[in-house]
Amino acid sequence: MSFQPRRVLLISATIGEGHNATARAVEEAARQTWPGCEVVWLDALRIMGRWVPGAFNWIYVTNVESTPWLYDFFYDSLWRYRWFANASRRFVGAWCGPLLRREIRQVAPDLIVSTYPLGTAGLDWMRRRGELDVPVSAVVSDFAPHPFWVYPEADLHYVMSEASLRAMRRAEPDAVGAVSVPPVRSDFHPRDRSESRAGFGFPATGFTALISCGALSFGAVERAVDAALRVAGLARVMVVCGRNEALRERLLARGDPRLVPLGWVEDMPGLMACSDVVITNAGGATALEALACGRAVIMFEPIAGHGRANAELMADAGLAELCPRESQLTETLRRWVADPHEVGEREQRALKHCRSAEFTEQVAALAGLPRHRGRRRLRAQDAFFVYATTPEVSQQTGAILQLEPSLESTHQWCEHLSRRIREHAPALPMLTRTLVTRTGRRPQWSHEGEVDPAEHLSCRELRPEHDPHALISEFFSTAVRTDRPPWQLRLLHDTATGRATLLAKMHHSLGDGVAVTSALIRLLCDGHHPTSSPGPGSRSWQLPEVLRGLVGLATSAGSPSRAWTGRSTPARSFGQVALPAVQVRARARDHGVTSSALLIGLVAEALHRALAEERHGALFRVMVPRTARTGRNGAGTATPGNHTHTLSVDLPVGPMPLVWRIRAVADALAEPDHSGQPEAAGAVLAGLGLLPAPVHSWIVRRIYGHRFFNAVVSVMPGQRRPAHINGTRLSRVLPVLSLADGVGVAVGAIGWGEEFGFGITTDPGLAPEAEDLAGHLREAFDELRERR
Repeated sequence: MSFQPRRVLLISATIGEGHNATARAVEEAARQTWPGCEVVWLDALRIMGRWVPGAFNWIYVTNVESTPWLYDFFYDSLWRYRWFANASRRFVGAWCGPLLRREIRQVAPDLIVSTYPLGTAGLDWMRRRGELDVPVSAVVSDFAPHPFWVYPEADLHYVMSEASLRAMRRAEPDAVGAVSVPPVRSDFHPRDRSESRAGFGFPATGFTALISCGALSFGAVERAVDAALRVAGLARVMVVCGRNEALRERLLARGDPRLVPLGWVEDMPGLMACSDVVITNAGGATALEALACGRAVIMFEPIAGHGRANAELMADAGLAELCPRESQLTETLRRWVADPHEVGEREQRALKHCRSAEFTEQVAALAGLPRHRGRRRLRAQDAFFVYATTPEVSQQTGAILQLEPSLESTHQWCEHLSRRIREHAPALPMLTRTLVTRTGRRPQWSHEGEVDPAEHLSCRELRPEHDPHALISEFFSTAVRTDRPPWQLRLLHDTATGRATLLAKMHHSLGDGVAVTSALIRLLCDGHHPTSSPGPGSRSWQLPEVLRGLVGLATSAGSPSRAWTGRSTPARSFGQVALPAVQVRARARDHGVTSSALLIGLVAEALHRALAEERHGALFRVMVPRTARTGRNGAGTATPGNHTHTLSVDLPVGPMPLVWRIRAVADALAEPDHSGQPEAAGAVLAGLGLLPAPVHSWIVRRIYGHRFFNAVVSVMPGQRRPAHINGTRLSRVLPVLSLADGVGVAVGAIGWGEEFGFGITTDPGLAPEAEDLAGHLREAFDELRERR
């Protein structure tokens, strides 16, 4: 049985009656579909301010009646200028969203349906901030859904025709839509014409035209009356004046016996059943109600903006006749009066359209909608790695996961991993994002509904003639594909020993090392792993602290050494080191430093030994990323994206005893914490996102490279408790970092179980082979252990 909501929230607005009429149809269908459910209404305009409904209604009427050229200009600009449409939607969303959020929290709905575009904008604003996890849909009752109507974060938009669906995709390519039958109350249905006329006291015969132009009855109503009364064979012209009493009085004053001016009409379904043709000018609720009643529709002198667009789409769909001038309306009515067969064909076409589905079933489907995430701009910290990518230096981060021997075959391993991807990847936002890059514009994330394991997993059975190191090098030297979610896994299975090694790589814009590790655990490891967590937190920035950090960054600009930097090459070498975690922590305690400081100190010693032969200077500048994620037990580590602050640290690589070097490194790592450099670096990265995309890209390419540092060194948090994949213990994790442009070395370390694993990446055209550095690092640790 499908999900049955206990409480349905309808978001509409009183600006005319069209949006409310659609909401009433949704309410009726909801109560019929889910007996006992509570339906709550919110008026989006009233929520936005007490003065807003009156002001917006006045602006709307004034534009349509007095300055239609201005309304046309606004409407056309929404279509012509994407930046204008996006800016308008963001403005309204930021206005309505926070006010709507407060009301929604009080209502606590299980399903939200919007029939008013400004309300949908507010829902979109909330969705982008991860604040709304219930199904959200919009019913676009206009035939022409313009860019102000449709939003990428709504799970579904119901539109009125296939032509409307094409227009919706042009307005917002990332929006999800489907064709709906007219969203009208059930009492709008075909009735016997003679019986209906008898109920209103009209003669049973005679061709009858009904003119209805909405609750406000503005536009060319009187010109429509003039054009209709010129038709000699027309028996009567009914005019619904709605709340426009002045119009009704003017029509009554004419004294024409064929003219029937009416005020507010409660039984509109019955009145439409009396007519042979309905004449309107906006293509909104009135046109939909007429179609549901099986009546022929004429669009006369459509109002500016959306009214004209609605009329054209209805005409293209064969559901209305478009008459832009009085003479055309008169001629059409004469033809239809003389040929009732043509009117009958129009009625059958309307009925066929309205009977293509049941509106109650379409409303029922809204409760079970999958969540849709629209395209979103990358955070500045994530876009950084898109802009930092060059043809020679891809920005991707990864890991080597080594498992203990098992009896599983290569085929069994591959089947298990494929099943894990199918079942778990769709619930991990980090693994369903596709990178969309456009020249001169900000990169975006597009979310995929499904993940195909064949696009992300490859399996290789190792035989004696295979070189595992060559296969690892080939995997990590190749840039991950970005025409799909940019991550890839490769299984290397040694049939002789039963050992399985998993290689994983992801585009760096997906997340930092902590996010990558967390995603891999949730994707691959046995047991239950939560797929959502609180967003990343960070301690609040204090302005004096940030200012001190900015000064520190400015005064430290420029690397003190040019060692192992220059023009990047595509070649890569990879090295691995694993150190016993118990002994690392013991040596750190012995020397009064943290484990991270000791590990980076060992890297500095390895650099010293490799640099000694080249006689470079005593300082070697490295960038040291530090996580900005907070929370007990790593809360927030599952959050995608890069949440790090980077320290610029000058490592001592000149001659000195190893223990002195470790102490000097610990001091160098501690000093920036007091100067505010991490916070300043974070503020700078966030600030870059405010710049135009070409400027942002230009700056990134000039600050992330050999002009400012010589290497990247990162020590990432891991986990000590055992983890298993397919029942086999994950014994070792080795991070694999990307290089920066013109920088020859990147070293990553992570604590996993009983070991600290190092992954070393070098550009052999700029720096030594990675295995040479790995050998120096092992020797340094052995020497430190022996000096205990």
